[in-house]
Amino acid sequence: MAHLHQRRSENVNGDFYVDRTCIDCDTCRWMAPEVFYEAGEQSAVYHQPANLSERVKAMQALLSCPTASIGTVEKPTDIKEVQETFPILVAENVYHCGYHSEKSFAAASYFITRPEGNILIDSPRFTPPLVKRFEAMGGIRYLYLTHRDDVADHQKFQEHFGCDRILHQDEINTGTRDVEIQISGTDPIEFAPDLLIIPVPGHTKGHTVLLYKNSFLFTGDHLAWSETLNQLYAFREHCWYSWTELIKSMEKLANYQFEWVLPGHGRRYHADKETMQKQMEKCVDWMKTR
Repeated sequence: MAHLHQRRSENVNGDFYVDRTCIDCDTCRWMAPEVFYEAGEQSAVYHQPANLSERVKAMQALLSCPTASIGTVEKPTDIKEVQETFPILVAENVYHCGYHSEKSFAAASYFITRPEGNILIDSPRFTPPLVKRFEAMGGIRYLYLTHRDDVADHQKFQEHFGCDRILHQDEINTGTRDVEIQISGTDPIEFAPDLLIIPVPGHTKGHTVLLYKNSFLFTGDHLAWSETLNQLYAFREHCWYSWTELIKSMEKLANYQFEWVLPGHGRRYHADKETMQKQMEKCVDWMKTR
């Protein structure tokens, strides 16, 4: 939990604050941009919540902070009500899980409800309030892992829900060697009529992305929106395998149609398919100049 004696001086006066344990993961800033901002390579509160909507978003960010670096001066009386808002609806039957894990440096994870079985994409923290919400929504049939970096509490979710985990063989290590479904190769895999797994080597050798209903693309650490560049981009400074291969993977991905980019790290992006196609082309052109 956050500690008042470690409250950063960059916070405005009021109930909410960020303390000095912040790791600058950006979670609170994109979840509640009306309240949090970047100040000196950490987050801080620049505006106290002024209405119920801002209050809920700030509390959601507090609960999602991977290092518990966000606190309130007064003990919150609405915490249970806010816990019930998770997972947070993105669109249709796709949700943002919240409860980011420090083990994955605060990577976002997502949840899809499907009659054929619900899917958890990458792993949030295994925390009782979220687990109960998953149970109420029908449990978890599959836990799809984009790559080795964002697996967090995958083992706990598997043991609790009995879900089958999906991960590329090139991402398997001692912590994931028991994954139930280990895919291989670089060819797309039609896992179900509405689910396509697309290998995108680059960030890591076995990184994959998941395309759902030709609309929602879950991109892990492969692709995200940059507020600074105002475009889609890839993480040049955090490419652990091959930038050349990452460019090739991005060129292949540009041949698919989708409307949502839902990343583990970085900002999400939503646009019509024509605009998204132009953004993908712009991203590839930018990558070739890095």
